Amino acid sequence: MNYILFDGPSRNSLLPFTYTRPVADIRIGILTIREKWEAYLDFTTTTVTEDYLSEKYPMVEMEENIMINASYLPNLELAEMVKNLEANQAIFKDEDVIAFHTKVTQEEIDLDAYQAIEYHDNVLKVEHTWDIFSKNGEAIQEDFEMLTKGRESQSIPETTVAFNRKDIFIEEGAKLPLCSLNAENGPIYIGKNAEIMEGSMIRGPFALCEGATVKMSAKIYGPTTVGPYSKVGGEVNNSVIFGFSNKGHDGFLGNSVIGEWCNLGADTNNSNLKNNYAEVRLWDYQTESFARTGLQFCGLMMGDHSKCGINTMFNTGTVVGVSANIFGSGFPRNFVPSFSWGGNSGFTTYLTKKAFEVAEVVMSRRNIEFTEQDSAILEYVFEETKRFRRD
Repeated sequence: MNYILFDGPSRNSLLPFTYTRPVADIRIGILTIREKWEAYLDFTTTTVTEDYLSEKYPMVEMEENIMINASYLPNLELAEMVKNLEANQAIFKDEDVIAFHTKVTQEEIDLDAYQAIEYHDNVLKVEHTWDIFSKNGEAIQEDFEMLTKGRESQSIPETTVAFNRKDIFIEEGAKLPLCSLNAENGPIYIGKNAEIMEGSMIRGPFALCEGATVKMSAKIYGPTTVGPYSKVGGEVNNSVIFGFSNKGHDGFLGNSVIGEWCNLGADTNNSNLKNNYAEVRLWDYQTESFARTGLQFCGLMMGDHSKCGINTMFNTGTVVGVSANIFGSGFPRNFVPSFSWGGNSGFTTYLTKKAFEVAEVVMSRRNIEFTEQDSAILEYVFEETKRFRRD
């Protein structure tokens, strides 16, 4: 069977993260949504996404396909239902389609003609940017159970203090010589060749993905995920950091999501609670206004390739787009458009030529090429977000 993950109606509500990736490649818990589905289905997947992303994330279509709404996170029961779908059957959760089995091309699909199968149990769904951190604890728990079932963890070093050891799993090559791991409130997963440096204190739920690093004396409160090859230091609470990003120094990050190839300068801090304890509103790209989150705690949303200088301060509920460069004293406004250069005193346009030069250098340090596909995607984002910038 051929499985295809499609973005679905939540794609625009997940900007700026979906400017540069399909919904399926958002990381929540330990794995990306795609990696979760592929693990449960024991099969590779492809993607239906925006045209400008399709060269990097192509779709493979066959005579028969099962289309899966990438906003939904799989579990064992749901994955079995998907695998057992027959032609012209569809799985629904209330009014939402989760998956359907089709023999026709995407443009011809009429879901009203499909036999509806209702899914009644609880399932995690990512439909807003803040869901990535607010549902991260449940996602870590589900991923932990799936990834560690029937496997044996590497031993915990004698010099490491560990609470509730049965919920701590350490992959091969991980180093944690002198730290504190507290899994009493949720599991702790340490990925392959990851490192927790001396003096760090970790509270679960927590995921440190492959090749990632926790710097010395860091304080991390769960639920938090540090993506592959990212570095984190200082104080972090209930945040998700995608791959290849750095928050390597002191400073507070809370109730936040940081994309790939980002860098937070030393002593960068974000507020995650308003002084009046009111509900936090976040910039909504669809309505081009600030939307209610229903959350009292909500911090920073930062798109791929964005950077900030030392001592940067972000206000509660700040959204930073793709390839922004922020620096200077004071708080920048709480919506910073993609390809913005500046800070509290004002912004100019961050030209693609300069932004691409930085991206090429940053990625080459990790032995990853900044490709023509990457360049074309960011060029599209530059044009698409032009209306938000004010020079």
